Amino acid sequence: MTDHSDLPHYLFAFPGPLRDKLVAAVLSGAKTSTTGVLAVYGAEGESLPEPGDRFLVVDSGERGVAVLEVTGVEVLRLADVTLRHALDEGEGYASVAEWRTSHERFWHGEEMRAVLGDPGFTVGDETLVVAERFRVVERLG
Repeated sequence: MTDHSDLPHYLFAFPGPLRDKLVAAVLSGAKTSTTGVLAVYGAEGESLPEPGDRFLVVDSGERGVAVLEVTGVEVLRLADVTLRHALDEGEGYASVAEWRTSHERFWHGEEMRAVLGDPGFTVGDETLVVAERFRVVERLG
């Protein structure tokens, strides 16, 4: 088995039920895209991923469960997220509006606001987001 300890970790949401749900969707192949707020990259001092970058997907127990490869990255306004992207998030959204409501709930949550250091953080149509596409290249365990 290949050692993946050198790979940066890919963390979906925060540890707990939502991360477990998202990781399961990745492992099943249902989830091939994800979206983050661009401001988080600055707050955490991270550069944007690029196509070809590989990451270790980590579950809520901090266990590596898969290696994924980024296949596409696009920075766009929240208002410009497409239905295809929302559907490819693999969470059962039927519309962009449904996708956006769910994401706004997460982005307006206490944990996200703490990461950003802004207790009143909100998103709007002009908020820049990072729309990523990826594929699982190896399942672990």
